[in-house]
Amino acid sequence: MSEHDLSKIFSNIVLDQHVAARTPWSGLVRKGQVIRIIDLKSQQAVDALFYNAHAYHERYSAQDTLLNQGSAYIGKGTGLYSNEGNVLMTVVDDTCGRHDTLAGACSCESNTVRFGHETKYMHSCRENFLLEVEKYGMSKRDIVNNVNFFMNVPVLQNGELVIDDGLSDPGGYVDLRAEMDTLVVISNCPQVNNPCNGFVPTPIRVVIGDPVSI
Repeated sequence: MSEHDLSKIFSNIVLDQHVAARTPWSGLVRKGQVIRIIDLKSQQAVDALFYNAHAYHERYSAQDTLLNQGSAYIGKGTGLYSNEGNVLMTVVDDTCGRHDTLAGACSCESNTVRFGHETKYMHSCRENFLLEVEKYGMSKRDIVNNVNFFMNVPVLQNGELVIDDGLSDPGGYVDLRAEMDTLVVISNCPQVNNPCNGFVPTPIRVVIGDPVSI
């Protein structure tokens, strides 16, 4: 994605950063700013948590979000609700079509249950999240339900969740506008035991800025 393309979206860019494969990232998105998360290579799951930047006890709630939108998936127009009933961020643009908020984040424990004891010590999103939230004085108990951007999780008729090949193309993106000052915490998913990353984790790009007025 060229700077010319970004100039159509942002009047001012305050951060433009690549996030390496398997690693975490966090940053502040101020009210009115937009964060663009770019899947550079395609089929890379990006797990994300959201917190009120001034009161971390208010954080993203998958249950409130799904209840308010009446859909199992997140897409353009979705408001990401907090546990206090406020909208933290709104999805204002999206090339993927749908994103998951049901399957949760991979962990050492879930890897062991799903894929065998030999996978227990593989790095996971839970560990990435913990590394980041500790920077803000939070702990494991502050890691709640998350959004899995670009992750394809069909729901079968019997209610079973299936993790399938990702839907995003190279350069696919999702744009979120902050409705309040929001701390965004990302795990660029390191999972290699299912197809959520095409079995090969890859870098992503995160851009934050002031949107062009329409």
